[in-house]
Amino acid sequence: MTTTLPREIAAISATLDTTVEIVVCIPSFRRADHLRRTLASLAAQQTTRRFAVVIIENDAAGRDAIPIAREVFESGALGGMCVIEPMQGNCHAINAAFETARERFPAATMFLMIDDDEIATPTWLERMVDAADATGAAVVGGPVLPNFNDGMAQRLRRHPAFRPAYDRSGPVPIIYGSGNCLIRRSTFARLADPRFDPRFNFLGGGDTDFFVRCRQAGLPFYWAADAIITETVPEARTRTQWLLTRGLRIGAINYRIEVKTAETLPARLKVFGRMAARIPLSLWQAARLAMIEPTLSAAAHPVIVAVGGALAAAGIEPHAYKASKIAP
Repeated sequence: MTTTLPREIAAISATLDTTVEIVVCIPSFRRADHLRRTLASLAAQQTTRRFAVVIIENDAAGRDAIPIAREVFESGALGGMCVIEPMQGNCHAINAAFETARERFPAATMFLMIDDDEIATPTWLERMVDAADATGAAVVGGPVLPNFNDGMAQRLRRHPAFRPAYDRSGPVPIIYGSGNCLIRRSTFARLADPRFDPRFNFLGGGDTDFFVRCRQAGLPFYWAADAIITETVPEARTRTQWLLTRGLRIGAINYRIEVKTAETLPARLKVFGRMAARIPLSLWQAARLAMIEPTLSAAAHPVIVAVGGALAAAGIEPHAYKASKIAP
């Protein structure tokens, strides 16, 4: 069990409205310039709904998010708080965000999340909340569209690493990422463990694991295709090595999630067998994709994911978030 360290409130609005029903959570790690743009996009939301923001500074030593948060709160552009999560890691930061939001804003019923390298379109919050109100979904997801720094990388727009999971609005079986999501307060209450599992801190995939558990609890999902967020994609993320590591990580995440519920040796062996069997299947999938995909890396993605799952079953995982903390 993970020990929780005390969290310091590093910045807070002069007048904090704890009666808001909507809170936007923003985990942040060494992206001060991006964070400023993220917050500006939230301040520019076209909505009459009252909402607050909870920013989590996950670099307790550097703390470069704090001056940005103070500046925004002092200007009155947004209301909320910035909290330091001393335990480094993606899941620790997300847990701190949602836990702080639920505790500090007891009237809030909906919690949205946006990453600190993302920009919300002006109608994002309104579209997400409208979808939740209209459908009663426990979890709402929306697209994160890439904004490539390298213009030559536009060919990667259809790559599975950047393409949204769904094209149209409607009920969906699950969403996979937390970079554009809305979670109801009641959703956390329905889960035996409402945290994002810290074992995924540096591999990634804590969000997928959380949503798998939501699905297992019978909670409904909805996709709001018009609730758009854009993500700044640096040139480093368009290189073959990053795309390869991304695919291997997805395979490892899939293995980790499946093996979590395999409590006996026979059950674990079945998971291992499934991972190994996916390699020949992925070769057939890649051959089909090669005829329609514009890049070799996109066509090869199923094979890379399958290999990542098999390697994880053998105890080999790429911990990209731990190895490259500045821009994971």
